[in-house]
Amino acid sequence: MIIPKLHTLRVGLSSIFLHPLRSILTILGIFVGVASVIWLLAISEGISREVQRQIEELGARNVILRSRMPAEEYVGDMDTFFVKYGIRRSDVAALLEIPTVENHLLIRETKREAHFGAQTIAAHIVACTPEYAQAMKLTVSTGSFISDIHVTGKANVCVLAQEIADVFFPVSNPLGKTIRIREIPYVVIGVMEPRQAMAGIGSSLAAQDFVTNVYIPLETFWQRIGDTVMFQSAGQRSGEEVQLSQITFQVASVDDVVNTATAVERTMRKLHRQNDFSVVVPLELLEQARTTRLMFMAFMGIIAAMTLIVGGIGIMNIMLATVTERTREIGIRRALGARQSDIIRQFLTETIVLSVAGGLTGVIGGLCCPALVGYLQELLHQTMPEVMATLPTSVKNVTPVIVPWSLPLGAGISVLIGILFGTYPAIRAAQMDPIEALRHE
Repeated sequence: MIIPKLHTLRVGLSSIFLHPLRSILTILGIFVGVASVIWLLAISEGISREVQRQIEELGARNVILRSRMPAEEYVGDMDTFFVKYGIRRSDVAALLEIPTVENHLLIRETKREAHFGAQTIAAHIVACTPEYAQAMKLTVSTGSFISDIHVTGKANVCVLAQEIADVFFPVSNPLGKTIRIREIPYVVIGVMEPRQAMAGIGSSLAAQDFVTNVYIPLETFWQRIGDTVMFQSAGQRSGEEVQLSQITFQVASVDDVVNTATAVERTMRKLHRQNDFSVVVPLELLEQARTTRLMFMAFMGIIAAMTLIVGGIGIMNIMLATVTERTREIGIRRALGARQSDIIRQFLTETIVLSVAGGLTGVIGGLCCPALVGYLQELLHQTMPEVMATLPTSVKNVTPVIVPWSLPLGAGISVLIGILFGTYPAIRAAQMDPIEALRHE
């Protein structure tokens, strides 16, 4: 019985090579389906990991309190728009009475022009304390970061982002040099290493790219620049009075994060009449991101599965056409003693071989995903930088991550598709009347 079965398998394989173009097109349909499964899952996993990384950088044990401009209140006349809002220094003492708060970090941010010689940069001024570098995972390239002595002494010193240092001091050592921020001199004491950007989270937390950051001591900011910042453009003056842009609270235990966030919000409600603040809980965002990841991957999997089904329908269509074309051949084989099971085995062999070939090539194509996406990103950065700049950070910097189980899943599904969509044409071929098949022209 083994020899006849092997002969049936050989007949099935030989028929594939009789129509190479048709076979290649059939394999291509399965290839696209399997590669789509691996690609879509890899891209969704890469985006998900990037989002989770950005949220994890905020700290699972942190509660972030941000100043937020209220839309309904302003001070001034028709030509002047002035807003007073946000966290006040007097709020800090009340917030630190929350028993679960272990540490806190005060931050004040604003936009100012920085000058050195003929060079001018629209800088993002970050007034902070020494803890800021550790909290934001910043690394010093040369020199040092702001120290407690600089803060308490209200020193006119600054630390530059690497990108600003490269513009102001392309060939010279920036340490000890003096830059100006609105005519106030600041001595450069350090340069930070480049830092990957952090995406914004809704309207509660702005995106940070760290490229134009200039870090100065918090007390220096309050003394030299003050709480009020004025802007003028197109004949109109606008400004804001903000004492603190953000307070990051660190909680002793992850279990206390949500309760601490509730206590922070309740305290601020008592101290502020207007809704000029927001509370961000990275732990909750991280859990939401993980849930979204599963939903996203399921959605991508469904799309890829539909692609495979389309490929399976293509196999069925090809095999049904093959059965019609080979009706006389089937009749001759039946007349020579082939049983229905032999005919079924022959046609199933063809479909399974085509599916396996498509599945294996699809797996190989899927493994090329990270390299091809990286090449495409580089090409788009060079040819369409404006379009790339508008994309979210988690998308334009995504690195696809191959999901290990997607490889056997794609290959296994391809075999299953071949069996499911090849069974009906095989049964139809086997059930032909030998006499009628022999009469077929």
